Amino acid sequence: MGGLETERTTTGWAARDPSGVLSPYTYTLRSTGPEDVFVKVMCCGICHTDLHQAKNDLGMSNYPMVPGHEVVGEVLEVGSDVSKFRVGDIVGVGCIVGCCRNCRPCDSDNEQYCHKKIWSYNDVYTDGKPTQGGFAGSMVVDQKFVVNIPEGMAPEQVAPLLCAGVTVYSPLNHFGLMGSGLRGGILGLGGVGHMGVKIAKAMGHHVTVISSSDKKKVEALEHLGADDYLVSSDAEGMQKAADSLDYIIDTVPVFHPLEPYLSLLKLDGKLILTGVINTPLQFVSPMVMLGRKSITGSFIGSMKETEEMLNFCKEKNLTSMIEVVKMDYINTAMERLEKNDVRYRFVVDVAGSKLDQ
Repeated sequence: MGGLETERTTTGWAARDPSGVLSPYTYTLRSTGPEDVFVKVMCCGICHTDLHQAKNDLGMSNYPMVPGHEVVGEVLEVGSDVSKFRVGDIVGVGCIVGCCRNCRPCDSDNEQYCHKKIWSYNDVYTDGKPTQGGFAGSMVVDQKFVVNIPEGMAPEQVAPLLCAGVTVYSPLNHFGLMGSGLRGGILGLGGVGHMGVKIAKAMGHHVTVISSSDKKKVEALEHLGADDYLVSSDAEGMQKAADSLDYIIDTVPVFHPLEPYLSLLKLDGKLILTGVINTPLQFVSPMVMLGRKSITGSFIGSMKETEEMLNFCKEKNLTSMIEVVKMDYINTAMERLEKNDVRYRFVVDVAGSKLDQ
């Protein structure tokens, strides 16, 4: 296997240009150190952000790029100062693999807001080497950014929780919206949205799914357990639901008007943006003034919140609804994701795939 001072190679599937097409790519893993964990990747979820990054939608992509930030794997080796993990542990790695550790966000367990955070891929690590993600055979990660997966949780079910799950859990936690009896809305029923319904219901909320069509109505109400379903183009239904919600988690990752949804919020209601959108959104100020409403954003969650969220999902027996695919299907999966043709998250069976062909 090689000692901790020996560099290793691994094979992942990388985008080489803004076409976003992924193909096998062998590269050197950064040297592991005393605080590092060497992880054999078992599976990895496919997030809409992977699509944005692979296609350079945000104008900041560097190639070759191995995406993937919903990673579950097995610990093969640990550094001499690693105290949280042992060989054989099943662990998770999310969107962040580094931070400065001495700014206000870092000091308050909000390292995802550190201005010097290091992304798990499409970034540069402290040693000057590019970071690469979980569509690969293995990773080396600082123990601070690794979480234990609670015993009994299936790896492929857990993978989407590491981004989609904590993206919903974190704002509910931070804004004091975890108490039972609240009325919440989930705008958009994709990977994040479907976990939003499940987590909010498990907290005892009355949950309304808001979507652009009625295509997912049966799934939302019967399979996910939502209480109500609103089609945003149904003027009468939207009018009836005005001033009824304590919060809306907006998961839509493309441009959309905000005003129809602001009207659904009660006094002091919150519209929480979680989708990455690279065009400006618009609203008129009276929509927020006349109700003291807030438009705010939330980005994934802290490592502490990720651990809490995993324990919450274990306790409530929550799982994600997934479609498991092999690595050689990854480009088709990305095309289908772009068309919203997935219920509700693709998960790549990395360990069961041939990565070099």
